Amino acid sequence: MISSNIGNIITIVVLVAVIALAVRSIVKDKKNGRGCCGSSCKSCHLCDKGGTAGTKGKT
Repeated sequence: MISSNIGNIITIVVLVAVIALAVRSIVKDKKNGRGCCGSSCKSCHLCDKGGTAGTKGKT
């Protein structure tokens, strides 16, 4: 049964690894204060208010 689905299993493992690396990168960027708006928060709807990227919620 496993040998007949080895192609599917390999594909799923590769996809899970790619998704895990993407999530890891996003979390790492968030911890380093990098936002998703590319440092142009003046027009970014994701930031609380205009200013510099990575200052959301900081005083």
